[in-house]
Amino acid sequence: MMALTEEEKNFVVYWERNRLGKKKFLRQFTIAFPLTVLMIVALFINIFSGWDKRAEMVIRGDSSSLYIVVVAVIGIAVFVTVFSSRHKWEQNEQRYLELKGKEKKNGAANI
Repeated sequence: MMALTEEEKNFVVYWERNRLGKKKFLRQFTIAFPLTVLMIVALFINIFSGWDKRAEMVIRGDSSSLYIVVVAVIGIAVFVTVFSSRHKWEQNEQRYLELKGKEKKNGAANI
């Protein structure tokens, strides 16, 4: 049986200390939000750069279209932020559980 590497041991110790704090919704939201804001800014730069004249005419001609775009972008931002944060937490939790199982199996084999 292979014992845990130093990196794996460090991860197990780190995740045992921080796993509950990183599961909290507000913590997850604040970590992934800057990337989502960057995506939103890029989207609005794309919309208002003027490269697609028809899209620009629709946005400028009907103000309700702009509100729909803003609401959609906020919805997308919240979804991407929550989904990516929870996905990362789940990946770390899965790795932690696998390493704990490996550690337990190695401990039982050494007895």
